[in-house]
Amino acid sequence: MSYRRRPVSSIIKYFLDSRLRTLKGTSGNDVKWSCAKVSAYGWLYVIDLHTHTLFSDGALIPAESAQRAYAAGYRTIAFTDHADYSNIDFIIPRMVKVCNKISEKGNIFAIPGVELTHVDPFDIAQLSAEARKLGAKIVVMHGETLTEPVSAGTNLAAICAGVDILAHPGLITLKEAKLAAKKGVFLEITTRRGHSYTNGHVAAMAGKCGAQLVLNNDAHAPGDFVGRPLAINIARGAGLSEKEIIIMLKNSQKIAKRALA
Repeated sequence: MSYRRRPVSSIIKYFLDSRLRTLKGTSGNDVKWSCAKVSAYGWLYVIDLHTHTLFSDGALIPAESAQRAYAAGYRTIAFTDHADYSNIDFIIPRMVKVCNKISEKGNIFAIPGVELTHVDPFDIAQLSAEARKLGAKIVVMHGETLTEPVSAGTNLAAICAGVDILAHPGLITLKEAKLAAKKGVFLEITTRRGHSYTNGHVAAMAGKCGAQLVLNNDAHAPGDFVGRPLAINIARGAGLSEKEIIIMLKNSQKIAKRALA
C-alpha cells in the first residue's frame, strides 16, 4: 500500500507543539508552578542537544546513538560532533543526511549540529557562519571548562558570534552572562563528569542577569544518557528551583522547534 509521507519538519513541529500545549491552560496562561506540575518532567526532559558520535570522539555511529537515546527515553537529540576547520565540511553534510533518515521514521528526531572545539577565539564567528551554511541547525561552542586548556576569550567570542549553546562555560563572568542574555545564547548545565564542576556557578551567573539555561548530557557513549531522574537531581544540585528547572527544560523544546522549523 502506498502512502504520502509527511515532511519531517511538519511531523516534528506537531510533536513539539502538542507537548508545549500541555503546559498551557485553556486561557493560554503559563503553567502554574505547583507540586502537581512536577509530573511535567515526564515529557519535558526528552531532549538532549549536545551529543557525540564516532564522527568525533563518540563511541557509536549516529543510528545506534539515536536508538540508544530512544531506549533511554529521549525523543529528540542533536548530533554535535567536535569540529574545527579540518573536518567541519566532512561532518555536517553527513549529519544532515543521517538526521533526515532517522527523523523520518518518527521514533526519535535527530538534529544536525556541531560543537566548535578548541578553535581560536578570533575564528569562532567565521567558523560558526560556515557551519550554518553547511546545514548545521544547532551550533554549540566548547566553552571554558575547568578540565581542559580552552583558550581564554572563547566564552566571550562565542557569545558575540551568536552560537546557540555555550557548553560547559566554566567560570563564566557576570559580564559574559549578561551578554549571553542579551544575545539569546543559552548557557549549558551539564551532566557530564568534570564539566559539571561549575554548574552551580553557571546557574548563579545566569540567575543574576536572566541568561537562559539548557540541560544537556554531552553524551559520548550509551551510559552518558543519564535519564530524567538523575538529570533533574543534577540540576537541583546546581541550586536551581523546580520552576527554574521546568523553564530550562522548556528551553530545549524551544531550541529544537526553532532548529527544525
